[in-house]
Parts: sequence; structure tokens; C-alpha cells
Amino acid sequence: MRIIYAGTPEFAVPALQGLIDAGHEIVMVLTQPDRPAGRGMQLKASPVKQLALAHGLRVFQPESLKPADVQAELAAVQADVMIVAAYGLIIPTAVLNLPAKGCYNIHGSLLPRWRGAAPIHRAILAGDAETGVTIMEVVPKLDAGNMISKWAAPITEADTTQSLHDAISREGARLMVSAMHTLQTTGQLPSEVQDESLVTYAHKLEKSESAIDWSHSATQLSRQVRAFNPFPVATTKFKDQVCKLWFAQAVSGQGEPGTVLETQPLRVACGEGALEIQELQMPGGKRQTAQQFVQGQHVQVGDRFF
Repeated sequence: MRIIYAGTPEFAVPALQGLIDAGHEIVMVLTQPDRPAGRGMQLKASPVKQLALAHGLRVFQPESLKPADVQAELAAVQADVMIVAAYGLIIPTAVLNLPAKGCYNIHGSLLPRWRGAAPIHRAILAGDAETGVTIMEVVPKLDAGNMISKWAAPITEADTTQSLHDAISREGARLMVSAMHTLQTTGQLPSEVQDESLVTYAHKLEKSESAIDWSHSATQLSRQVRAFNPFPVATTKFKDQVCKLWFAQAVSGQGEPGTVLETQPLRVACGEGALEIQELQMPGGKRQTAQQFVQGQHVQVGDRFF
């Protein structure tokens, strides 16, 4: 089929590659404009643009899809389908109506739970037992379209947003390729209406949410650390320096919140239980194991994180 593919970050790369491998004609790749990145703040192409250029695909990077000339350019390619995966720009109704066979999205949650910008993070923070991905029709209302197919997986205490992101991205690509095969061969995609009574919203992350409050339970703090890996990364202070906590798990323990209970392994008391820290990072340094941190910072039982 003739497909317009709209996506920007790494999450959207596997599906584009899968559709190319399946033999579809990608008539246009929509991705956000190049943004400054890195220490030199040089303009950098999105991961989706990099893949598109590697395959010689046409790339279109408007700042908005609202102008008439932009919509005319989209109409001109006469796409059968538009596929969206973490594109990042609002898609007007006029654009949704252009493809002859509809517009479909890869959404990183088990809809109708966690509509919105940060579904993986919010699922971990909330202590959900499982998460997954939903292939859905795109409609003007946020993530409210009919559901085509789903893949679900348990959220374990070893999972971070990064690990779930990678699995969801991979499985979302597989489901989308399968859905497009069904659409191409049968001309239709069976779907299910979302139950509006079960809707929750995954609001965009605020950087202020990254600060650790040691009066909270170890279970809450473990979720916070794992949800904010790889971004924005949970933070705490040690010896007046802000350090990042990359991975930690809840264990038993008791003491004044923020107090180091053990150094091997590194365990810190919380409002309830203790947090066993496995990986962290000091300002200007690299990520390191807890034992490297203990040795480098001369951590002793009774020291305080705050």
C-alpha cells in the first residue's frame, strides 16, 4: 500500500523498518524538524529521518500540519494509509481524512488506560501489573479511536521505562505490520470501541517530579527511579551534590528516611522499607555501580541522602 509514515523518536523506528521490509510503498515520511542537540547544539535529524534517508525515502518536516500548502502536499501523494508513531505534532482532522483507508497509531499502553504523552512512565509510577501496546484508529480526540489489536506484558521490578519502551516499540511494529497485511488483503480492519469509563490520562512528565522524597515508601521510590530511567532520571542529594539514581529496588529495612543502612549492598532507609541502589551517577561523572560509588565517595553507614 501507499503509506505516509509519521514518527520522530527511536520508538517509531522499528515500525517504519517493518513496513519497508514488508514491501509497502512509503510515499512520504513525516517527522519533526531537526532540533539542536549535544554539547555543540548542532541541528540533528530525528531517528526516523535518519532511517528514511538511508532508504532514500521522501522526508517532509513542516513545523505544523495546519497550513493549506502543507495539507496540499500531503494530499498530492495520494496515500492509502497514514501511520502515526510518536510523531509529536497535532494532526488536524483534514489531514486524518486524506488517506483512502484511514489513519492508524501505535500507542504505548493498553487503552483505554493511559491515553496521552507519557503512558509507559505513568504505568510504572502507578504500580500497574501490566502494560503493552495498542494499534488504534486515529481520531480528532486524544487517543480515543477504536482499538485494532493489542499486546500485553507484565511490569516486573526489573523493568524501567527504557526496557518497556524497547519491547513495546518492537511489538508495536509487529502488530502494525500485521494490521496493514490484514487491511491490504481483506480491505478492512475489525475494531473495538474504547470503554470511556476506564479512561486514564498519562500527563506529560515534569522535571520537578524527578526529586526523591525519602519519606515515601521504598516501593514508591523504586517505581519513581525505574519510571524516570532514561529520562528525566530520579535525583537526590549526597554531601551537597545532586546525584542521579538510575536503578534501585525496594527491600526490607528500617531507619531514619535517607539514612544509609548498609554499604554492601547500598541500602538507604525510606518512610517504609529501604531502597537498594544499584546504579547512580555523580555530577560530571559517568554512571557507576553502587559499589564504585561507595568506594569513591567513602560512604559509611549513617551517612545521609536528602
